[in-house]
Amino acid sequence: MSSSSSNKKLEVQTEDQTPHKWCVSLGEEAFKRFFSQTNPTVHKVFGDGSLFSPLLFGKFFDPSDAFPLWEFESDVLLSHLRSSSQNPVDWSETDEGYTLKAEIPGTGKSNIQVHVDKGKVVEISGQWKQQRDSKAHDWRCGHWWEYGYVRRLEMPEDADWKNIEAYIHNDTYLEIRIPKSQHGSDLAQGKDVA
Repeated sequence: MSSSSSNKKLEVQTEDQTPHKWCVSLGEEAFKRFFSQTNPTVHKVFGDGSLFSPLLFGKFFDPSDAFPLWEFESDVLLSHLRSSSQNPVDWSETDEGYTLKAEIPGTGKSNIQVHVDKGKVVEISGQWKQQRDSKAHDWRCGHWWEYGYVRRLEMPEDADWKNIEAYIHNDTYLEIRIPKSQHGSDLAQGKDVA
C-alpha cells in the first residue's frame, strides 16, 4: 500500500429523476428502535459524530430534511462533539466558497453519491446494506435508513451549484466544495445568468 494520499473525485449528479425520494421521514422513535439493534454497521453509520446521524447537531433532526448547514458555525452546532475531541465533521465558508468535510462510515465509501437537488440542496447518500429483492422499489423511497443513509443540506443563496466538486480522501474523508457564484449581484436583480 502506498503512503501517498489518494484523492478520488466523485461525479456530482444534478439530474435525479427518482420520484418520492426521501418521502418517508425518519422519526425519533423509529430511529431509537432501529439504532437499538446490535448491528455494528448501523452504529458506525448512524452513531455519534457521523454526518448521517440524526443526532449530529445535538438534538434529533431527520437527515433527509434539508438543513441550512452554512448558516451555523461548526463549533457551535457541534459543541457536544468538540468537547469529546471528536472532529469527524467540519464545514466552513471563505470568500471563495463553502466546504464540508466529513468522515465516511466504513461501509459507505464505495457507493457514496452526491446529488444536487433543484440547485438548492446538496444531498450525500449511499447504501450500507443491499436490498434482497432487486425488483423492489428504490431504497430511497421507503424506510431508507434500513438500507442506506443520507444527509441533505440547504445550499446558501450565493452557491454556484453547477460547479460543486466532491472528493473522497484516502477512502475515509468526503470533501465537498461549493464555489460562490460570481454573479451574485446579477441574480439579486432577477437576471438569469445561465
